[in-house]
Order: sequence, then C-alpha cells, then structure tokens
Amino acid sequence: MAKKQYVIGVDFGTDSVRAVLIDAQSGKALTDHVHSYSRWKQGLYCDPAENQFRQHPLDHIEGMEKSIKLIVEDSGINKLNINGICVDTTGSSPVPIDIHYTPLALLPEFDSNPNAMMILWKDHTAVKEAEEINHLSKNWGGEDFTKYEGGIYSSEWFWAKILHIIRHDHKVKNAGFSWMEHCDLMTFLLVGGDDLHAFKRSRCAAGHKAMWHDSWGGLPSDEFLRQLDPYLVTLKANLYTETFTSDEAAGTLCNEWAVRLGLSQEVAVSVGTFDAHAGAVGAEVEEFTLVRVMGTSTCDIIVSSRETVGNTMVHGICGQVDGSVIPGMIGLEAGQSAFGDLLAWFRDLVAWPLNNLGALNLSSEQLERLKEEIIVTLSCQAEQIQVDESAPVALDWINGRRTPDANQSLKGALINLSLGTGAHHIFRALVEAICFGSKQIVERFEREGVKIQSVVGIGGVAKKSPFIMQTLSDILEMPIKIAESEQAPALGAAMYAAVAAGIHDSVEDAIKAMGNGFVTEYYPDPEKSAAYKHLYEKYNILGSFIEKSTAT
Repeated sequence: MAKKQYVIGVDFGTDSVRAVLIDAQSGKALTDHVHSYSRWKQGLYCDPAENQFRQHPLDHIEGMEKSIKLIVEDSGINKLNINGICVDTTGSSPVPIDIHYTPLALLPEFDSNPNAMMILWKDHTAVKEAEEINHLSKNWGGEDFTKYEGGIYSSEWFWAKILHIIRHDHKVKNAGFSWMEHCDLMTFLLVGGDDLHAFKRSRCAAGHKAMWHDSWGGLPSDEFLRQLDPYLVTLKANLYTETFTSDEAAGTLCNEWAVRLGLSQEVAVSVGTFDAHAGAVGAEVEEFTLVRVMGTSTCDIIVSSRETVGNTMVHGICGQVDGSVIPGMIGLEAGQSAFGDLLAWFRDLVAWPLNNLGALNLSSEQLERLKEEIIVTLSCQAEQIQVDESAPVALDWINGRRTPDANQSLKGALINLSLGTGAHHIFRALVEAICFGSKQIVERFEREGVKIQSVVGIGGVAKKSPFIMQTLSDILEMPIKIAESEQAPALGAAMYAAVAAGIHDSVEDAIKAMGNGFVTEYYPDPEKSAAYKHLYEKYNILGSFIEKSTAT
C-alpha cells in the first residue's frame, strides 16, 4: 500500500490566515487553524476616512508560523508524509524590502510607519497615481501596457501604490531596494530566499496587477516608467523579468522555517498565488464557469482556452493572464470592491448605540454577538419584503468600483427613502445593489464574447447567506452552485502544492482527485427575475447620475 501523502494550503485573508492540512489523494481536509491578525484587529496603521489600509508583515509572519505549526502538531502525521505547501494571499498587496530583502516594517526605524507596511488590496490612497498611469498609457505614443488588464489601471494595484508611497515618504523610497507582492514575500521567506533575481515570482500577481506580459518582454518599458518617476526604472531592475505559474516549485522549505514549522526540508514550496485564483481551482473551475469568491469584496474568475479567447481583450476587467489560474489557459479576473463590506458597514451603522452608549456595559464578546444577530435579523426581515419598484435603490460603490471599468473615486448612494422606510428595507436594497453590481460584471463578459454557462459561489457569504445567494440567482437569472469546501482557496492552494510536489501531473488532475464537489444549488425564480429587471434599470440610472456627479 502506497504511503499517504499530504499537502498544506495557506490562505491569507483580509482579517486572518488559515492553514489547512489536506490529503493529496482525496482532497479531504484533516485539520485547519485560523490565526487572526492582532495589529490589524486593533486598527493600527489604518485610516478608513482616507481609504488607508495597511498591515504589518509581522501579522502575517506570526500567523503563518502559528497556524502551520498547530495543524502539523494536531494532525499527528509523520512530517515526512507532508510533501508540499502553497501560499495564497490578497492582492495587490505590495511590501517594500531593503537591500538585504528584509521588509522595512521589520526594521526599528520603520516599525510604526504605515508607509513601510504592506499596502493592503483595499487601500485606495493611490487614486491620483492610477489616473496618471491611465492617462500616460493612452497618450505617451507607445504600447498601452494596460490593455491586458482591462485597459484601466486601478489604485488597488502594484505600480499605483508604489508611486503614491515614494512621493509621500522619501525615507521609505530611499530604503526600498525592491517591493514584493504579499504572496511572493511569504513564499520567499519559506524557501529562505537569498537571491532576489533567481526567485520565482507569481505569474498571477505580475500579470493581473503589475502590467507584466511576455509580448513586451515582461514589465512596462523603462521609457514608460521614467515618465511616471525615474525611481520606478531603478526599482524595475530589482524586480523580475520572468514569472511562473503556481504548479511549479519555487524551492523547498529552508532550514529555519522547517524547524519553526516542525516539517522536513524536502517539502516543496509552490510559487505563490492570489486567494481568488486559488479559490477558483478549489471550486473546480472549468471553461465557461464563473467562480465568484464572495467575502469582504468579490473576485470573479473565469478560465478560457487560448483558442476561445483568441485576440479578444475584455475591457474594464482586472486582467487576462495566461496561466494565472490553470496553466495553459487564460485566466480572466473581475470583481467588486465591496460585497460583504457593504453589509458590514450598514451593520456597524445601525449598531452605533451599542458601541457608543457606555451605560449598556457590554463586553466585546457580547457586542460581537449582538452585531451578528443584527445581520441575521435584518436578513430574515428583508427576505419577507416583496420585490417592489417603489423600494429603496442603492449603489454598491461604497469602496469604489473595481469592475466593470475601475473607478475608486465613486461613492455609494441610496434613493427612494420615505418615512415608512425601515432598516430592513435599506438592508434589502444593499443586498440587491451588490447583486446588481454582479450582473454588470456578467453582462460585460458576455457582451465582449466570453460566455458564462454556470456560476459557482465560494466564500463566507456564499456559505452563510441563502437570502443573498437566492437574490443573486434571481437577478443573474442563472443557477448558482455552492462549493462544498469551507476553505476553497486553501484547498486550491493545496492542489497547486500537490502538483509542485509531483503527486499529481497537472492542476486538472489535482482538481479531479481532490475536488470536494458542491453542497447546494440555487435556481432563479422567474417572477422575481422579471420584477428585478425594473429595479436594475433604476440602479443603472442612479449609477450614471452618481458617476457624472463624481466626475464634476
């Protein structure tokens, strides 16, 4: 009987990191552990009013060590039977490093400087820089380096964030020898990287967020970058030319991290990736299937054959990159800047008395339980409301718009309020808004020739809210399957690890062997779908008005 083989998927989310130990033959999760980021939980280095969201690398380093070490110990499995690790992270979330490859925030002089931290995916402080990149791309007279990234560069992405930081903090600029995406940094640590140029950078991160494409030899040209800031040319020399897909090994576990985790140095460490792309693999993505990763925001992932995509470049999305999801296929990404975040904002809004009336004397645990009850109660009451043309209509742009046509300057809005409008009416309008935003994404793909025949939902919202999933099915007029796995991104990362470790020959083979299947399916209600068409028209009218108002 062949020995059992196991792999580890490490999924870095916005609030916490989850490590999962998975049977590489069956895909069964044996044990997992979630570690919350302590500094992030305290709100350190962030300023929501300025759309500034930064995270200390120590939150991630400590979380990776504790979560992996605990699952290895809890499993009782012989460490020699654990053969691979793959890390997935949020993105674009770049981190500055010094000439010794140390994240600046780990140095005493930068340990409390928000500009030296990881610039989290949801940080929108670089709106002006993104606008500058877009203007230059269309007018400089050379290659449009945004054309494989939807034709619009976002403030959520690599170059815009770096440009913003170096213009506002010269100490970070001068100390920043290079910058690494979060997924690359964590992988670099695991393999004990000592040669930045030889290190295998993520194709997923580079292609979708850093304007990397092999047709122009990698990253944007020096001539283009120089017009933004000469520093970027110097930085580019300390970045990379080649990129790699996550079925490849970036190396093996270095001695330091093998000791810290209680593992063997023979463990293969995959090239890093983004959480949504790993999640799509964990959700058994296939051609013509839209995988919606639904959490604080959404990422929507499709894979298409090269023959199907041809020379089509889908406008206004978050990139199309060869091999970013499944090697040999084109990965296309879209998404919404706020999904669960919009509902959490409203929950916190109506919970204002709980937070601010000290006479209630609630413990932090009691407060969190009450906030969860608010969401549950609002959902139950909102679900009882009939679809009505006179109901409130909301926009989902409270954190800007990611897709279609990235514009992080946009704001949320709400109309059709009356004295009879209750919190549950507004909550329903917000749920409908995030679903209408989803419909815009589907329509953009289909209008530009990318067919969608089925939808798969993964993430916390998909598993926890039948009301939202049914509303989404009604508005999209499509069935929606919900993936069985509670941790699809970690499962997808483990599938990559199984290929990098030589257990499976390809990502497709790993999906077939390790897929967990689907737990339920939602079907559209034709009557509600028809009624929603009228509200969708109002959503689009409101969106057009707000977009024009924002631009003036």
